[in-house]
Amino acid sequence: MATALTDKLSLLVKKISGQARITEANVQDMLREVRMALLEADVALPVVRDFVARVKDKAMGHEVLGSLKPGQALVGIVHRELAATMGEGVSDLNLSAQPPAVILMAGLQGSGKTTTTAKLSRHLVQKRKKKVLTVSGDVYRPAAIEQLKTVTAQAGADWFPSTPEQKPLDIARAALDHAKKHFYDVLIVDTAGRLAIDEALMQEIKTLHGALNPVETLFVVDAMQGQDAANTAKAFKDALPLTGIVLTKVDGDSRGGAALSVRQVTGAPIKFAGVSEKIDGLEVFDADRHAGRILGMGDVVALVEQVTANVDIEAAKKLADKVKKGDNFDLQDFLGQLQQMKQMGGLSSLMDKLPSQLTAKASDADLGRAEKDIRRKEGIINSMTAEERRKPDLLKASRKRRIATGAGVQVQEVNRLLKEFEQMQGMMKQMKGGALMKMMRRMGGGGKGPLGGLLGGGGMPPLPPGMGKR
Repeated sequence: MATALTDKLSLLVKKISGQARITEANVQDMLREVRMALLEADVALPVVRDFVARVKDKAMGHEVLGSLKPGQALVGIVHRELAATMGEGVSDLNLSAQPPAVILMAGLQGSGKTTTTAKLSRHLVQKRKKKVLTVSGDVYRPAAIEQLKTVTAQAGADWFPSTPEQKPLDIARAALDHAKKHFYDVLIVDTAGRLAIDEALMQEIKTLHGALNPVETLFVVDAMQGQDAANTAKAFKDALPLTGIVLTKVDGDSRGGAALSVRQVTGAPIKFAGVSEKIDGLEVFDADRHAGRILGMGDVVALVEQVTANVDIEAAKKLADKVKKGDNFDLQDFLGQLQQMKQMGGLSSLMDKLPSQLTAKASDADLGRAEKDIRRKEGIINSMTAEERRKPDLLKASRKRRIATGAGVQVQEVNRLLKEFEQMQGMMKQMKGGALMKMMRRMGGGGKGPLGGLLGGGGMPPLPPGMGKR
């Protein structure tokens, strides 16, 4: 996420945090570096000027000059102003209207409107327990209607049928009528996009807005667009009364300019961020936490939320009870641990939310190898019979050859997995009788929560094999 910007600003944070004395000269040096980092991240020039002016004004005030730790105070100012640029705190959806509350999705073609419509549907169904209907008014793009049908089903919402022969206004009115008659809480209307802004698109969406009177008009923008996003946002703001922004592809190797530009250009708050291609890859946007990520401070709150949402608590409790009783930790349990990691979004998703100093040694290549290694291990265990998973001692040479063939790997890979399993099994034996909880308490945090002392005490679980090595 905003890799280049994060790298530059996190280095700058490290440099200025240790400053024992802040002068006008080193503030000017710092601001010059900030300005260059923002411009290279393709942030709109007026936004850069305004941001730098605000930071300079506060940095030269008593807040920093009179501080015992002026370097840290300066970092705090940069953090707060970054958050203010993106719209402080969290801005929720406004659904306080006579049902169905209509949400109109707007944006250019390729910005991710259709996928975001489904992700938003899932968010409303899962988190806010709403009955949601989606409809596509995109009669121009081939298969757009079928795509929405497919992703809406994955989201657990309902889809209203439409055809390319219909007019978008007729589709929208029919969907609204259906939503009223069948007592839907929310109707989300996916509109057509274009490769460039044109009058026909704007007139069509203005007409839809007038007929539907939506409670939310969300502008969907690709976070990788950079300064172009600001120009597009201004055109849509002039045409529609935007109530919010959804940033897509935030997890990509974007320069970060869009997140810092669109809020100031439109005046509308950023409400959501698309963080993966998965149907549940939508986060409520928190400007303070997003600013922390850009500065390389991580987002441990989001990490805990991600783990809590995706970990199978019942399965984890069963394994804990099993270990406590002294029962053998078997290969089926080992497979369960690998699958839990996948459900949490994979290593790269977790590492993205940790402070940069903790992840500095883990390159993208290391993460890729580690995730590939997890998939390979999963394939090996899936090639075993249920009895072999329960009784690993059965795995002699002939069985190993069969498993290796079934998983498409060499026998050495099977042996390596079994060695790692034996090491974990030995660790689990040491956890017998509540020793796990005692260990976590020693590490800090009292063993509370899904990550226990690992985060509360400042510790970190060991990186998977191969990561962090140069």
